[in-house]
Amino acid sequence: MKTLIIGVAIIAITASARNRGTNNSAANKKKDTTVADNATVKETGITANADGAMREMVTQYLQIKNALTNDNGKDAATAGNVFVASMGKMEETSLTTQKRKTWDDLSDDAKEMAEHIGKSADKIEHQREHFDMLSRDMYDMVKAFGAGRSLYNDYCPMYNNKKGATWLSETKEIKNIYFGKKMLTCGTVKEEMK
Repeated sequence: MKTLIIGVAIIAITASARNRGTNNSAANKKKDTTVADNATVKETGITANADGAMREMVTQYLQIKNALTNDNGKDAATAGNVFVASMGKMEETSLTTQKRKTWDDLSDDAKEMAEHIGKSADKIEHQREHFDMLSRDMYDMVKAFGAGRSLYNDYCPMYNNKKGATWLSETKEIKNIYFGKKMLTCGTVKEEMK
């Protein structure tokens, strides 16, 4: 009988020790994930949420660009409105002080430009004027927050009475948004952004 009691006690102690090891392992994994998230925030200044919001904004920006390239003001307007909605997903409180300052400096202007594009489906030249300004803000945002993909900073020397203008593209091939089909290949790649 003593042997049976001792055997049951040993089994209970072993099972208890295994459960504690499993619980500690789960706690350690959660701790490791938190440490990794904090390290990412310290390294980049943004959280996964902010990164996701930025990726959405880049996607919508490229939708606007592609619509203007195809002389399609209606699709550009739709993408402009979705771009504005994407901006609302940025959790500013999760940004470092420096990243929040950058966001504050750029976001209001970018939002205003996208709103103009969204309201001007039948005025493609007006959309292109605002896209020029939006592109400057997006360039700075991508430099500060990343894009989650490779982009090309393209330049058209002819736009705006030969003052020139830039835009971001997902392809190396030049497809000019400022002149659309009239001068589709006008421009050069100024910079590859990774």
